[in-house]
Parts: sequence; structure tokens; C-alpha cells
Amino acid sequence: MDRRTFLATVGALALAPAARAATPEDAKLRGVFDRIFEDNLARSPEALTRLGLDKGERAAAKSKLDSASIQSLDEDKALTLKHLADLKTVDRGRLSPGEQPNYDAVLFTLEGEAAAGKRYAYGYQGAGQPYVLSQLTGAYQDIPDFLGSQHGIETKADADAYLDRLVAFGVVMDEETARVRRDRSLGVVPPAFVLERTLAQMTALRASAPAASPLTTQLTDRVQAKGIEGNYAAAAERAVAAYVYPALDRQIALVRELQPEAKHDAGVWRLPDGETYYRDALRNFTTTNLSPKEIHQMGLEQAKALGARADAILKGQGLTRGTVGERIAALFADPKHHYANTDQAKEELIADLNKLVAEIRPRLPEMFGALPKADVEIRRVPKFIEAGAPGGYYNRPALDGSRPGIYWINLRDSAENPRWTLKTLTYHEAIPGHHMQRSLQQEADLPMLRRTAGFPAFAEGWALYSEQVALEMGMYRDDPLGELGQIQASLFRAARLVVDTGLHAMKWSREKAIQTMVSIDGSPVSSATTEIERYCVRPGQACAYMVGKLTWLRLRAKAQAALGPSFDIRQFHDAGLLGGAMPLTVLEGVIDRWVATQKA
Repeated sequence: MDRRTFLATVGALALAPAARAATPEDAKLRGVFDRIFEDNLARSPEALTRLGLDKGERAAAKSKLDSASIQSLDEDKALTLKHLADLKTVDRGRLSPGEQPNYDAVLFTLEGEAAAGKRYAYGYQGAGQPYVLSQLTGAYQDIPDFLGSQHGIETKADADAYLDRLVAFGVVMDEETARVRRDRSLGVVPPAFVLERTLAQMTALRASAPAASPLTTQLTDRVQAKGIEGNYAAAAERAVAAYVYPALDRQIALVRELQPEAKHDAGVWRLPDGETYYRDALRNFTTTNLSPKEIHQMGLEQAKALGARADAILKGQGLTRGTVGERIAALFADPKHHYANTDQAKEELIADLNKLVAEIRPRLPEMFGALPKADVEIRRVPKFIEAGAPGGYYNRPALDGSRPGIYWINLRDSAENPRWTLKTLTYHEAIPGHHMQRSLQQEADLPMLRRTAGFPAFAEGWALYSEQVALEMGMYRDDPLGELGQIQASLFRAARLVVDTGLHAMKWSREKAIQTMVSIDGSPVSSATTEIERYCVRPGQACAYMVGKLTWLRLRAKAQAALGPSFDIRQFHDAGLLGGAMPLTVLEGVIDRWVATQKA
């Protein structure tokens, strides 16, 4: 869980019900949570918006963005140390069993961030995002999407707040520019190919005239739709021209200034204390103590097993020539499986994804007790960020129900989304994957602190595991190529274990990592390239998926062995999901206690 997610988590504590503490120490823990809330809520206006809490007394936050200054970063580090000390005044042994996972989850985050904050001066707080500016990090990449998808506009005040945030956008970019210069002095410069991709995205955002910028049009379109009076087109155009573009120009100039200094080396091993940084990143994202060597070997073993399954299906389809990766690559390239690369065909693709969600939804009670109340929408990744964005991702619903969960699919090139891959992507991002897990967590009978916590290995592991659950539900029956898509998605995550550790621990080149990924899972070179470049700027994050999935499978097998015929898959899923996201080590304890309860 990174700092921004953690701020969102503790900020949401404002809505926590006034539950009676089971023990005096539980009450003390709730008091610590309250103080963390008081300290942090004002520091993240963006988190308030993402959670739907920027209303009423907190409405002023809707006009602001999170600070990116060096001073703010130092204040965050100091605050983490204070919160860790406060949490350690609580005696975990005196907490009720239900509160102990809450304590453990927050302790994991604070201890990791405190250690990383002391050790690393560069990047973001904690280990896992070493570069302030890249194709995936930086306000230029985040804020246009944030303003379009998260900043709600219902009233004139909301529209005015949007304009204030445009002004703040320029300030934040200048703060980032100062941090990049500081990191440069420490010897931290992104790889040359990352700077090239970053520059392309920045210049694409800068290319439009202020009046035609998405920053302007996504305000004016919504103001018009709501019938809000005022010349917002002119006001937004002025803000973009006077504040956003000049700051963006300064960032573009800085990236160009860095290019002659950049190396082609892809891994973080070359950064200050880079080997330790990567180990900390793995701990942060996988919530385990697995070493790079252990994770690399895990990936090779999974690739071998999954490759054998894929080989059997491919042979059944008459595809016998070449390696598994080569045959899957041929399927990716076969135009008969592609939607046309037109906007009209891409709308058809999204309509087909909605049909998949409608098909599986009534089947969910077969495998789950609790079902989410929140709806999920499927949207296309905005064109101005699709070049560097992943193939699909998910945004959770607002806490107050004002915004549904959103499954974003990247449609930059229809060839990257052949029909036989779309079932699995949809089950992963929507139901029974991310949308089910995140929505059930937010709707569960938990303190709000736990309802909004995010841990990549738990969440991404669940989403990958849920692809297999859909297979077990029979959603791929009479659809061998669809089942191949499910196997290929897991092969893809196995390949991630191999290439991420290869890049950052074994000093592989970008090109070797791309070649290895394509050979394992058959990904098109274009999508493999985007993925490898993503791993270069978020070391360790790609390992969370398969490590998490294998943990869910191992815990399920362990519970089945312990309970025998009395094992109920629906109760198992509820036990794991309704406790909220947590480190995998904490999840194991939760499942063990559930098994003991079932036996009793």
C-alpha cells in the first residue's frame, strides 16, 4: 500500500461507525486511528475526492490537489514516524481477534514506509516508484485523468473548483520539477527509453490548443450537460494557457535536458542502494519476504506448468507448429480474432464486454455468499493517456455511491485485444475480480480504515485467482480459445515474475526482458514492450499478481484439507474478502482462524 493509498485509507475513517470497542485496547486502537485521520486527511484532497468525501465541511478540498513538494515529502516521512510510534503504544496482545488484522495491516505499511523513508531520498515515499516523472508517474499523467474521471461536477461550485484545480495543476508540476532536479543530483535519472516515452506523452498532452485541450473540453462538456451557467470554456482556456502549459513546458524542457545523461540500463540495480531498493519493493508489493531468486524460480515453474496446459489446447485446435509462445503469438496476430481498429468497432467491443458481465452476474451465488451492491461500468481509457497506460485497470466506487466502479480497457490498438482474451480480462477487472473484491470490502461491516485499505498482492492476487474461479464455474465451457485466454493471462503473470526479477536483480536489458515475455506468453511485441517499460518504473509491482494468486490457491487447498466435506467455497471466499485487503501473511492467519471456527 503506497502513501497515497494509505492517506485515502485513513482519511475515510471519518465515516467509520461509532462501534463499541470489544476491549479497552480496541478503544485505544480506534483512538490511534482517529489521530491518524486528523493528521492526514487535510494532506490529501485528491484522496477525499476519490472517496467521495469532498462535500459539506470538506468541500474546500475539491479546489486543491496534493502537494508534490520536497517539503511535503519530508513532512510525510516525519508523520509516518509519528504514526508508527503512536500505533506501537497499543498492546496487540490485548486486542480482540477481530482487531488484530487491522493492527497488523497498518503496522506493515508504516514500518515499510518508515524504513524506506530513512533509506531512500529519491522517488516517492516508500519503495516501488523511483522516478517522479515517467510514462506512468507524474501529475501530467495522473491529473488530467483524475479531473475527468474522479472530480464530479454537479453544481457551479464544482465547476469553479475544477478551475482552481487547473491552476493548482501548474503548481504541482513545478514542485515535481524541483524534485526531479534534486533526484538527478543524487544520481537518479530514468532510463533513456522511459524518457523518450514520457516526452512523447507530454508533447501529446501539450499539442492541443488550450481551447481544444481535454482539460478544457472535459469541463465544458459536463457543465453544458448539467446546464450550469457561466463562460467556463474561456476560463478553462485561460487557466490552461497561463498555468498548465507553462509548467508542462518546463517539465518537457527538463526531460530533454535529462536525455543526454540517461542510460539504457533498465533495472533499479543501478540506482543508489538499488539492490536493497528492489528487495524492499518486492516486500512492499508482494507483502512477503520472498527473495528475487525465489520469485524468479517461481515464475519459471509456473510458466512450464501453464505452458503444458496451453500446448494441449493449441494442439486440440490443430495448432501444432512452433513453441507455445509462437503459436499464441500467431493467434494474437490472426485478424479473424480482431475487432476493426475503428471507434465504431471499439464501441461494439465495449458492448460485448457488458454482455460478459451480464452473463456471469446471475451465476455468482454458486461461489459467493456476499455479493456487491455497487454497479460496475466499462469505459475506454482516455485517448490522451492510452499510449503508456496498461491494457486494463479498475477504479473502485465512491464510498457515498455517487460513482460506480469503473473497469477501464485500453483500446489504442484493437489487435492487442483479440476476442479470445476478453472474457478473462473482464473477469479480472470486473466480476468476480477487482470490482467484487473492492466493493465487498467497502460494503463490509468493518471500520472504515479497513474498508478502503489496498494491498497489491491481496487485490491483484484475488483478481488473477478469480479468473480461475470463472473457469471452475464453467464460463469457458465449449470455448477452448477462451480457456486458452485464461491460461495465457496466467502465463503472462508467470512471465512477469521472470522478467521483473530479471530486469532489477539480474541486470537484464529491456530487449532481453521483452524477448523473454513474448517467448513465454506470446504477447504481441507492442504490448510486451509497454509492459516491460512499466516494470522498469514500478519495480516489484508486477510480481504481486502471481504471488497473490498462488497464496489464495494454497490457503484454499489448506482449508479444504482441514475441513474435508464440510468445506464450503462460498464461506471461504467470504472469510477472505469480507475481512478487507491485507498483507498475505495476515490473510493466512485470518483463514486459519476461520478454519478453526468451522471445526469448532
